[in-house]
Amino acid sequence: MGRLIFSSIMSVDGFTADASGDFDWSAPDKEVHAFVNDLQRAVGTYLYGRRMYGVMSVWQTLDTADEPPVMADFQSLWRAADKIVYSSTLDSPSTPRTRIEPLFDADAVIALKASTDADISIGGPTLAAHAIRAGLVDEYQLFITPIAVGGGTAFFPADVRVPLTLTDHRRFANGTVFLRYAAT
Repeated sequence: MGRLIFSSIMSVDGFTADASGDFDWSAPDKEVHAFVNDLQRAVGTYLYGRRMYGVMSVWQTLDTADEPPVMADFQSLWRAADKIVYSSTLDSPSTPRTRIEPLFDADAVIALKASTDADISIGGPTLAAHAIRAGLVDEYQLFITPIAVGGGTAFFPADVRVPLTLTDHRRFANGTVFLRYAAT
């Protein structure tokens, strides 16, 4: 059975984007990016909302020839996975291995989890909030960067209580801290 994982880089005060919608402050260095890549190797399907898909779809065509090897590695992982995009405004995907669903359907995600041994990654706090409220997220991977942004898009929805058990942690040279939690 597949696990549904919500993973994101965030500020120390819990935001994935600041009040202006910017997240350039969250770009991982090579060490963090390599660790993220290793976590992504088990992912068979990415679940995205329209905005997160727009951000991530750059990996389909990005020229990584002059970039650090960790970027080409991530691109290869991303291209190899299936993507499901939840959007009522997109008619067709701009990337291969991608399908559009008009609405998030908790029962369909349950069926997807039951039908695979690969991990399923849910991207973006807006879409993830639906899965969190439905009790579908099995694991939370938080990459906390050493910056407070004072507001913006929160990692967790404000209207739910989520009991967690710490299962792993790591500190990186740049001050980023990784925390892995199992939903309990």
